Amino acid sequence: MSLNRVIISGGGTGGHIFPAIAIADEIKRRNPSAEILFVGAKGKMEMEKVPAAGYKIEGLTIAGFQRKLTFSNFLLPFKIIKSLLSARSIIKNFKPQVVIGVGGYASGPTLKAATMLGIPTLVQEQNSFPGKTNKLLAKNVNTLCTAYEGLERFFPKEKIRLTGNPIRFEMVNIAGKRQEAFDYYQLDSAKKTILVIGGSLGARTLNQAMMEHYNLLQDNNVQVLWQCGKLYFESLSEQLNGKETDSIKMVQFIDRMDLAYALADVIISRAGAISVSELCLIAKPIILVPSPNVSEDHQTKNAMALVDKNAALLVKDSEAKEKLIPTAIGLLDNELLRAELAAEITKLGKPKATESIVDEIEKIAK
Repeated sequence: MSLNRVIISGGGTGGHIFPAIAIADEIKRRNPSAEILFVGAKGKMEMEKVPAAGYKIEGLTIAGFQRKLTFSNFLLPFKIIKSLLSARSIIKNFKPQVVIGVGGYASGPTLKAATMLGIPTLVQEQNSFPGKTNKLLAKNVNTLCTAYEGLERFFPKEKIRLTGNPIRFEMVNIAGKRQEAFDYYQLDSAKKTILVIGGSLGARTLNQAMMEHYNLLQDNNVQVLWQCGKLYFESLSEQLNGKETDSIKMVQFIDRMDLAYALADVIISRAGAISVSELCLIAKPIILVPSPNVSEDHQTKNAMALVDKNAALLVKDSEAKEKLIPTAIGLLDNELLRAELAAEITKLGKPKATESIVDEIEKIAK
């Protein structure tokens, strides 16, 4: 089925937006003249990121339920009704062959409106434990593309397709780039290297762990590329005044993720669904520190899907300040364990996930 008119809805975080853009890019690769319209939530990051990637987007007035008693919770039913009517109007005007939901506030009303209008729908669930929106939508959508096994607990089994998460190829294309990576980041290719990634804003716990064991890293002659995030860069720079070293390179943001992955012997990361899917394709030894500040503890469940298969190590956020860096140094010194972790995580990678998802979209499109 040739895809000419497609709506993709969702967002709120990069974990929803970047998979959506990866799906859109694959649709355009196959169908260069296809019209793709995104539907997001007004005021959320997709309203900037999607146009920057070259796609049109329309915004709905929608927000999530607040856990504490607030006036915005009182207004929520009215916002849902308004966003449902707006989504219905967008769909009727655009006339898509298929509507795709990737999670986030906007995907609920958009896919609900699409199912009410009889438009084929597909949900792409990134996490090993689905969010409330996708659980509610599951009964009425045509297909559910998942990245983890065992989601029959939440979704109708006959609708599930285990595809993996859509990944931007340029992020994980590390073959033959190791020396280029060391040159780019001005690090020593003869030293064992740890990569620490806390997301674009940074991760306070990972930064605290680095500061706590800064001297230990230097004493062990370990090299680190440390992405601390823009929220923490200035204060950490002040704390490090006079302690900076050539072997521990702290950066706000990693602009060449492929090169950062290429130079790492061990990777320390949060356990967001897309990060984990990228790491499975990188196939290097990893230590996951799940964020405790994520709804329904998604990140711990994502991490355990790897840990249970001996494909990663896990350090709890509450213990990371004391244990994380000693664990990483111990892993660097244990060649056998590193080889085992790399071999097991390789089995979990799904390099053709985006193509598989678009195959499923083509099957249900009008």
